[in-house]
Amino acid sequence: MFGGRLKTTMVGAEQALAGRAAPAFRTADRHAVLGTTLRGPWPEGTAVAYLALGCFWGAERAFWNLPGVVTTAVGYQGGHTPNPTYEEVCTGRTGHAETVLVAYDPAKLSHAELMREFWTSHDPTQGYRQGNDIGTQYRSALFFTTPEQEAAALATREAYSARLAASGFGAITTELRPVSDAGEFYYAEDYHQQYLAKNPNGYCGLGGTGVACPMPVR
Repeated sequence: MFGGRLKTTMVGAEQALAGRAAPAFRTADRHAVLGTTLRGPWPEGTAVAYLALGCFWGAERAFWNLPGVVTTAVGYQGGHTPNPTYEEVCTGRTGHAETVLVAYDPAKLSHAELMREFWTSHDPTQGYRQGNDIGTQYRSALFFTTPEQEAAALATREAYSARLAASGFGAITTELRPVSDAGEFYYAEDYHQQYLAKNPNGYCGLGGTGVACPMPVR
């Protein structure tokens, strides 16, 4: 997962890898920790957000441990190449970010609480990198699916931006756009799913700023 040689400029659609019409691999149907389905259907009222915050191994674990989370899965989103492989994403020529699908119950985990976990679990000011992981695939991104998620994302971003600035950090570089614009979430290879549950001593480059994110004023 170390990406020192990855590209740090975003590839355009015309330069992106061609990809394929169908996935090149199969992914398990059930979550290795929660036992829930990775692809749905989920209980009525379940919300889904797509969050990118660096290496998805550690990022996924941060979310599956939250109360109210129904399931999580890792994949590739926000790029151009259909049905990419991990090796292709690592070239920097697909445009995708390593992304975590989070399905959750808003009655138990509010949109704002989910977004606060997102902001504080990584450094959203680093552009095309996260710590030692360098490349466009490690960028910070938040792909929302509902107006309520968008409102929570904007409010928590504003609140956190002020706290970061007061602590000497730069501007937030997080890509924030609707899923309809970001495009399809492509599930990653099976060995990536719940990786740190299967490999407890595996690499996790996730690290926050140490700055708390306040809940936005309602």
